[in-house]
Amino acid sequence: MGQATRKVVVLPGDGIGQEIVPQAVRVMAIMAKRHGITITTEEHLVGGTAYDKSGTPLPTGTLEACKTADAVLLGAVGGPKWEKLDYSVRPERGLLGLRKELELFANLRPARLFPQLVGASSLKPEVVEGIDVMVVRELTGDIYFGTPRGVTGAGDQRRGVNTMVYTAPEIERIARKAFEVARVRGKKLCSVDKANVLETTELWRNVVTEVHRDYPDVQLSHMYVDNAAMQLVRWPKQFDVMVTGNIFGDILSDEASMLTGSIGMLPSASLGERYAMYEPIHGSAPDIAGKDLANPIATILSVGMMFRYTFGIAQAEAEVEAAVSTVLDQGARTADIAAKGEPTIGCKAMGDRIVAALSR
Repeated sequence: MGQATRKVVVLPGDGIGQEIVPQAVRVMAIMAKRHGITITTEEHLVGGTAYDKSGTPLPTGTLEACKTADAVLLGAVGGPKWEKLDYSVRPERGLLGLRKELELFANLRPARLFPQLVGASSLKPEVVEGIDVMVVRELTGDIYFGTPRGVTGAGDQRRGVNTMVYTAPEIERIARKAFEVARVRGKKLCSVDKANVLETTELWRNVVTEVHRDYPDVQLSHMYVDNAAMQLVRWPKQFDVMVTGNIFGDILSDEASMLTGSIGMLPSASLGERYAMYEPIHGSAPDIAGKDLANPIATILSVGMMFRYTFGIAQAEAEVEAAVSTVLDQGARTADIAAKGEPTIGCKAMGDRIVAALSR
């Protein structure tokens, strides 16, 4: 592959983001060298740490840098320290603002169980063994962004309103992304909605069905969200790719993550037409922040996804996954994935092990 220069904006964010992101950046440097890419990195503030310095969770400089980057690597945002802030400047608004400003409409969350961690799942081994589910979540529409919204009135006259909104083009573009993902996996797509009671998702089902005509090689099924939540726990291996709206996807992707034993193992990619952001699906874990206890694997696997979806090198993602697997084979465990009584290592030590496995 020819030499190319790429810019990655690094946003450690809050809490354990400050610890896990440096480990992922080390892996990124190794993979770039191996695959003939020159990557320049630029670090910026986002979330609560950005608010503390500048009074906003998404400074203009951060957003402008992200708009000039090939990819963004994010750690985590939020924490109890900022919970009393006005809703408009909470750390999470920085993350939502990034998704909206960069038009990152598709969130890809793989839930794959490494065989070494079957015992870490709360479900029976025969239920979870071999699961490999991809949840494709629409990110920029739905009840999180619809208007009107807000709380009006006073006392017992208070009224809260949020609006679930989707347009046909918004549904079509996420459906196409999901069909494309399914096409290179198991060629099975399950679209999740609540079309029996929500007109918005009735439109969702209709548009997804229309888009299916262009992907006759992919098997399409539909499922109501309550049933999908139950089926994910009952028999997750029936799913290959699931596509759904913002709020249902938020809930289902976290549920799917726990099938794998720990939320600390799962990466994600948020993709738009021009921009892409990669981040672990877990939060900032303020209770363990600064203690070198965090699991960096989800962030490291997010770098693998970056090489696949932004740099177009699927082989690099496979190599990162293989290195993680090797380290797990060696018995290395952070606290979140360790069995009772099993020895554990810290965040940096896990990073060291994975870097060593990649460097062999």
